[in-house]
Amino acid sequence: MERAHISPFDHGLLVGDGVFETMKVLDGTPFALSRHLRRLARSLDGLGVAVPDERWLRRGIGDVLAANGASVGRLRVTVTSGAGPLGSNRGGYHATTVLLTGPPARWPSEAAVTVAPWPRNERSPLAGLKTTSYAENVVALARAVSLGSSEAVFANTVGALCEGTGTNVFLAMDGVLVTPPLSAGCLAGITRELVMESLAEAGAHRVVVEERDVPVGALATSAEAFLTSSTRDVQPISAVDGVALASCPGPLTSAASRAFAALVARSVDA
Repeated sequence: MERAHISPFDHGLLVGDGVFETMKVLDGTPFALSRHLRRLARSLDGLGVAVPDERWLRRGIGDVLAANGASVGRLRVTVTSGAGPLGSNRGGYHATTVLLTGPPARWPSEAAVTVAPWPRNERSPLAGLKTTSYAENVVALARAVSLGSSEAVFANTVGALCEGTGTNVFLAMDGVLVTPPLSAGCLAGITRELVMESLAEAGAHRVVVEERDVPVGALATSAEAFLTSSTRDVQPISAVDGVALASCPGPLTSAASRAFAALVARSVDA
């Protein structure tokens, strides 16, 4: 068998020209794999990079998970545009696909967040794409950690709440949950999507969720708020810029957490 390798000229390394998906693995099966693969394809389309054959990709994922055994708790799929020249022009080579596994992420029961001083550009050609161009997130998160927080959140260029470095954000306003719309520049998070769907299916006890723009300052004054991501699930926010929120977790956060957990229990490929 040919030895696997990555070229030092790969544009994923040289210019961050690639996309990725990270998902949790439950009992050897990646959670919400179909949704993650659809988003991977959307991100690749947005970059103008060829999408790998889905059947081939699923086989590769199965082989990697089987080879790494029951200790696997997280799977990452990365696809780059492949080798290219030392500038921004692409070289026309085949895409590179990398599958990585690792232990499950360990998050605290709640998160303190810091608002980043740099805006997210909601009109960027990369807005809404899950690309490997993550240096902006690395810098913002490092700053947040230095200030005692575990996540940084961004406003967009017009001062509206956008997203975290690896999370979506929900906050309580007047008895309903509000989350920024995709037009604010945030990623279409898989857990964000599933939380909204699971709450909508909760019948008489359902929580109303609205997608609308809110000022970034509304986060610090909300009664409760939470983050969502594929490895955090629903994580309550305890404080914003060092100011504690009134409730952590609040009743709407707890309802979202219960609804999402019930969905996970029903279907691993929700």
